[in-house]
Amino acid sequence: MAIAAKSRADYPRPEINAPLIHKLLVAFIRNEFHKVGVKRAVLGISGGVDSSLSAMLGAHALGPENVLGIMMPYKTSSKESLEDARLLADRAGIKTISVDISPQIDAYFERFPDAGRLRRGNKMARERMTILYDHSAHFGALVLGTSNKTELLLGYGTLYGDMASAVNPNGDLYKTQIWALAAEVGVPEPIVSKQPSPDLWVGQTSEGELGFSYRQVDELLFLMVDRRYSDEELLETGFPEHFVRRVSEMVRNSQFKRRMPVIAKLSERTIDRDFRYARDWGR
Repeated sequence: MAIAAKSRADYPRPEINAPLIHKLLVAFIRNEFHKVGVKRAVLGISGGVDSSLSAMLGAHALGPENVLGIMMPYKTSSKESLEDARLLADRAGIKTISVDISPQIDAYFERFPDAGRLRRGNKMARERMTILYDHSAHFGALVLGTSNKTELLLGYGTLYGDMASAVNPNGDLYKTQIWALAAEVGVPEPIVSKQPSPDLWVGQTSEGELGFSYRQVDELLFLMVDRRYSDEELLETGFPEHFVRRVSEMVRNSQFKRRMPVIAKLSERTIDRDFRYARDWGR
C-alpha cells in the first residue's frame, strides 16, 4: 500500500498557547527585575509590534506607572509610527517621553557625508540604545528588550543597538508568535496588522529587505532550530534549496551577534566559559 506524501501543513508549526505564554512572560519579567532589586523598566517604543508587546508585558508585570516608553524619531521617521507609539502608550497606560535623534545623527554624518544607509541605520539604532541606557540610570530602571527570535537568528538587527537590553521577553518568540501574543495581550490591532519596518529610512520594510516573508521563514527556522531538521529533511518538506541555503547562511554568519565578546583564555577561570553564574549570583 502506497504511503501518501506529506504536505508542509503536516509538519510541526510554530504555534503557541498565547494565554499561557502571556502568564509565563509576565512572571519572567517580574522575577528577573526582582533578582536585581529593580522595579522599573525603560524601553524604546517605535509603533511596531515587537516594542508594543514588550511594553504591554512590562506594564502587566511591573505596573504601567513603572514603565517608561521613549519615542526616538529621526527626521525621516514616519508620522504613522509616532501615532502608533502614542496609541500603544495610551493602551498600556505607560509614561512616555520623546527624544528627537536628528541633531546628533546629522552632526555626526556631516563628517561622513558619503555614508550609506547601513551606516546611518546602525548609527541611529545605537544612538537610540545609548538614550535608553542613559534614561535607565536616571529612571532607576532596566532596559527591556524587544528583539524577536526570528530576527535574532537571522542577524537582522544592530549589535549594541536594538539587539541590546538587560531583559528580553521576546527573544524566544518567532515573529508570527509575536503577532499572536500581541493580539492576546491587547496591543492595538492596527499595530499588529501593519507591515513590519525598522523605519530607518523612507519606504523601508523588513520583509522587502529580507526578501521573504516572516511566515515563510518562521516555518523554516522552527524546523531547523527547534526541531533540528537537517538540510535534507528541510528539503523533503518542500522548502526550495536556495531558501534553505540562504537562511542557513544567515543564521551561521550572524552567530557573533548572539554571544558575548570572546575573551582570550589565560587563567583557570575565564569569565565567558569557566566562571558562569546567573545574574543573581551571591544574592
